[in-house]
Amino acid sequence: MSASVPESTAVPVDAPSAESSDPVTAAPPARKRPRPGERRVQILQTLAGMLEQPGADRVTTAALAAKLEVSEAALYRHFASKAQMFEGLIEFIEGSVFSLVNQIIEREGSGTAQAQKIVAVLLQFGERNPGMTRVMVGDALVYENERLVARMNQFFDRIESSLRQVLRAAAEANGSSTPTVEANAQASVLVSFIIGRLQRYARSGFKRSPIEQMEAALRMLAR
Repeated sequence: MSASVPESTAVPVDAPSAESSDPVTAAPPARKRPRPGERRVQILQTLAGMLEQPGADRVTTAALAAKLEVSEAALYRHFASKAQMFEGLIEFIEGSVFSLVNQIIEREGSGTAQAQKIVAVLLQFGERNPGMTRVMVGDALVYENERLVARMNQFFDRIESSLRQVLRAAAEANGSSTPTVEANAQASVLVSFIIGRLQRYARSGFKRSPIEQMEAALRMLAR
């Protein structure tokens, strides 16, 4: 087995000799190759960023590839389809929001306080992630696979279910004779409020904050 050449003494194949009078042109630095999984994250971050542009229409894979300075084929090495890219964004939304919802349910004592915090978390998440807001309210999914819309609908169904759970406990603690009926009605109103605020935020070009006058609104809707 031959000994390897130490990096300090290795000579480039095309290096000019010391006697050469030709000017030496520095080679451009090699592009750093992303680590495994890093390119997937980069694709999703870029897609979300493109969705943040006010008035942005359908994002095509050609436009996404151009933004990343790669070929469309390079995108499909990481995602089987554009729908799968949007599923990656939805998975991020689900993981982020439900992790916080679970923490609220575990740590907050009052069912009413839990409901208010859940609503606040969703609206704050939307404000901080404008591109994700367009996915949540379906604006970015209009021309995409129908299963993506169904999955976001399921997301809000789960939010409503969590709200029903904590509001029923609050109604029982307040001595309500119909805690389930009250909780179901209140949870439905709160989810409608969340979706309405997020839609207004997206359709205003992200100018109308979803959390404006939030505390006053929540005192009226969840008490």
